[in-house]
Amino acid sequence: MASASGEKHATNVEFKHFDVVSDESDHHYQNSNLSSMAKKFSNSDSSVYQKIMKEWRSLEKNLPESIYVQVYETRIDLLRAVIIGAEGTPYHNGLFFFDIVLPSDYPIKPPKVYYHAHGLRLNPNLYAGGKVCLSLINTWSGAKMEKWTQNSTILQLLVSIQGLVLNERPFFNEPGFEGLKNSKSAEWINKSVSYNVEVFILSCKTMVYIMRNPPKNFEIFVSQHFHKHADSILAAIQDYRVLVSSSSCKASFLFKSKLKHIHSELARAFGVVSELNSETDNGSQLSNREHKEKGHNVKKPKKGLMKKLVSIAKWIWK
Repeated sequence: MASASGEKHATNVEFKHFDVVSDESDHHYQNSNLSSMAKKFSNSDSSVYQKIMKEWRSLEKNLPESIYVQVYETRIDLLRAVIIGAEGTPYHNGLFFFDIVLPSDYPIKPPKVYYHAHGLRLNPNLYAGGKVCLSLINTWSGAKMEKWTQNSTILQLLVSIQGLVLNERPFFNEPGFEGLKNSKSAEWINKSVSYNVEVFILSCKTMVYIMRNPPKNFEIFVSQHFHKHADSILAAIQDYRVLVSSSSCKASFLFKSKLKHIHSELARAFGVVSELNSETDNGSQLSNREHKEKGHNVKKPKKGLMKKLVSIAKWIWK
């Protein structure tokens, strides 16, 4: 197992970048393609099945460090991916989950993608209802070379979302603003800065939502991630507070107030995550069952910790 030396109260669970799991019950598209399952998706001789297996092998081998993917044993048409927001962007160390479904004639047609938005719109390409606007999956206009072809891949899709959508200056993803990205105008620079602050605040709120209700099979990953990166996220909030203080944007006072509030609430929430990780970490790489077989005492998480986290999270919506 990988060590997390240098991180306080590090847990011992290594999370695979690509994994096959069994429970798809909370997947957004779990009720899609049901009539096709017995035909193309379960027939190992079909071109669709073979293409998907090729995709699996590519994902297992080539995923970037900041992207994790899970696929499903009995539903090979479904995938779930999480992208970690890059430092230097308003998505700094946030977790962004996407549910993907492949059509029965894949790869002739592109996959459908649903973003777990939690009712928040933190990017022009990512709608509050979960819609993902991207020319690669034919949900947005674009040049022919940007559109889906039979040679396109899931890996290409995920890297596109990471690089083209969750970028440093998402304000300029807005239709009609693309050509202003390199503008030296103070007006557009201030608008971009203001948008970044607003997006960062929404990203922090998304973190709380995810900690309250992590997607199935990613519970440990979510806990470990925020436990590990809590200090970095809180430091980023302080950086944004400094940025806002030196900015001439009209909403600076409101932004400073929101950032101060979020810093306080996330600090408390991360404290609970740290406590939860400490309580569930037994100091070795053995499972609870293996500890019991060896006669070791197995700690159980303190009752009410997750309830406490939920209670703390609710404060952010006041």
